[in-house]
Amino acid sequence: MRKIILSLLLFISFQSYSQKITDTIVSQKLKEDREFTVSLPESYAKNKTKKYPVIVLLDGDYLLDPFQGALNYGAYWDDLPEVIIVGITQNKKDERYTDCTFDPETGLPEGKGEHFFEFIGQELLPYIEKTYRIAPFKIIAGHDVTAGFLNFYLYKDQPLFNAYISLSPELPTRMEQIIPQRLSAINQPISYYQATADGDLKATQERIIQLDSAATIIKKPNLNYLFDNFKGASHYSLVLHAIPNALYQFFGVYQPISVSEFNEKIAILPSGYVKYLENKYEIIEKSLAIKMPIRINDFKAIEAAIIKNKAYDEFDALSNLAQKNYPKSMLAEYHLALMFEKKGDYKKAIKYYIAAYQKEEIGGLTKDMMIDKSDDLKKGFTKNGKEIKTETETPTQEPPSEPIQEEKKP
Repeated sequence: MRKIILSLLLFISFQSYSQKITDTIVSQKLKEDREFTVSLPESYAKNKTKKYPVIVLLDGDYLLDPFQGALNYGAYWDDLPEVIIVGITQNKKDERYTDCTFDPETGLPEGKGEHFFEFIGQELLPYIEKTYRIAPFKIIAGHDVTAGFLNFYLYKDQPLFNAYISLSPELPTRMEQIIPQRLSAINQPISYYQATADGDLKATQERIIQLDSAATIIKKPNLNYLFDNFKGASHYSLVLHAIPNALYQFFGVYQPISVSEFNEKIAILPSGYVKYLENKYEIIEKSLAIKMPIRINDFKAIEAAIIKNKAYDEFDALSNLAQKNYPKSMLAEYHLALMFEKKGDYKKAIKYYIAAYQKEEIGGLTKDMMIDKSDDLKKGFTKNGKEIKTETETPTQEPPSEPIQEEKKP
């Protein structure tokens, strides 16, 4: 068992993000130097224009590696986006406790806690935004005392962060009542995750559960909320359970079309399959500030839905979408050819299969495939060009009734 765990950790370490940079800010707010580590995604150096969501980790000394492992694994399968991670050093001299100082009467940051709050918003984040290509979507995460502290950013009318990961938080005064009130009042979209476990102190766990009870009843379309109470986990092991749950909750909309999404949401539609695909990627861009081309497998899923429901006219809109996303590829012409083939207009289908042949191959579509399809359809014509149907006609291979996830191998 130990060997398996060690192998997994080595896999995560050696397949991890391409570059870690340890940096220091001379903080005017803290009146001291503060160290932090930036972990850049593998594609950062290759794609010079791409912007990335950012995660700011309090307790970055020990939270950076488990977050990096989960994100790297999810990004490998394209279930999670690549993210820039910023881990703040807080454990060299137990700074985490003085960083999180608050007034027990008011429940608000005071002293160094107030300065640390301002350091993140007024010094660290502006530096990161100036130095790296940051998308507008920002997450903050912490554990116990720092998890409680990060909630202070929700006290603002316009919170600095879009998403919050609060792992076994030690809540400042009245925070279990204030946070649900703020989640209910804030107008901008907010993602919020908190977790506790059997191993937490009973008094701490009770307040976390009280916060959850009040937050659960909030019904707002712009609140993405999840709570976990891990049985049998300790105060420390819950971190490894919670991180992937939080990330997959926040980035759920990012994931490719799965078999369940296809069956439960797409295939049952009477029409509007292409519109569903467009809306999916518009939501990704709007909610996560990630602009990306539509995945080839998602095109395949919509293609399968169109064929399954015989909505062949929608191939025209799917072709236009393919042209916008992959203008040099044969995908757009292929969809038009498929539309005319399914509608029985073999002459036009052959025309577009030949046009597709002249474009670049993509996602399993090859030049040989386009020629073969064209040749098969030519068997349905007489010498004078009139269409006929014969028993010997080679049927066109249809896409599967369900989307197939593209296989990847380590």
